[in-house]
Amino acid sequence: MDKTILGVDWGTSNRRAYLIDQQANCLAEYEDDQGMLAVGGRERFGASLDGLRAAMGIDAAVPVIMSGMVGSASGWQEVNYLDASVPLTELPAHLAQVNEAPWSANCHIVPGYAYRRGPSADVMRGEETQLLGAVVMGQRDGWLVLPGTHSKWVLLKDGVIQSLSTYMTGELFAMLSKGGTLSSMMGGDTSDATGFAAGLDQAGVGEPLSNTLFRVRAGVVSRSAPVEQAAAFVSGLLIGAEFAAAARSMPAGGTITVIGSPALAKRYAVAAQHFGLQCQVLDPHRVYCTAISQFIKG
Repeated sequence: MDKTILGVDWGTSNRRAYLIDQQANCLAEYEDDQGMLAVGGRERFGASLDGLRAAMGIDAAVPVIMSGMVGSASGWQEVNYLDASVPLTELPAHLAQVNEAPWSANCHIVPGYAYRRGPSADVMRGEETQLLGAVVMGQRDGWLVLPGTHSKWVLLKDGVIQSLSTYMTGELFAMLSKGGTLSSMMGGDTSDATGFAAGLDQAGVGEPLSNTLFRVRAGVVSRSAPVEQAAAFVSGLLIGAEFAAAARSMPAGGTITVIGSPALAKRYAVAAQHFGLQCQVLDPHRVYCTAISQFIKG
């Protein structure tokens, strides 16, 4: 019988779990809102994991690999970042064993990565697992983009991180939508193609983001721009800011590989075309399952 492993992508707000076999097949999956913030403290992670296994009907003997914020300072157990020079394929050799019994028997946490440029640094937790999956699937070189709350742009060379840049795109959009001077204007459809394209156009001009964001309000209150397109415009502006920055270090006509949900991947593909880049998309579930299968011991 094939060995199986439970992979848990434990984020800040949500948690996704997949029962994986050695061929990277997903035998069962589960998703809930029991992310790091909902658990309510380090001492409660073990019970939360037990509840997850019970909900999925998975025996406690099945090994567990956890990635994401579960390994942060506010998670179950802080796990040090690996240096970017460590190849992604070596992640299985750097797992941190959970130090709390009885979970210490077969529960491990995947470390994140730190990329340092002189006095500055950038980090990731969770995305490294998807990057491992992409590498195993053949994406060992080039730019990989992982959109989301904190979008990651990663340059790989032979499966090793050469560059890492994080953009607070999703978080900024959520904050602008929930409060502040633009919030009352952000109820429109973010998939509006005209508004999104206008935001991409504005991002390509290279003007200060804070000024351009205020002009969203100015355009609406002066009746120079339709309020229905404001949300799509802001989405295009924020995503476009990523591309405008990245395009400066990429050749014209270069290719990016996006690992993201269909809705997000579609927007990034439109933005890529706008900025003269090619775009291919990898399914995030398949990438994650491929990565988790690498942690199954022979």
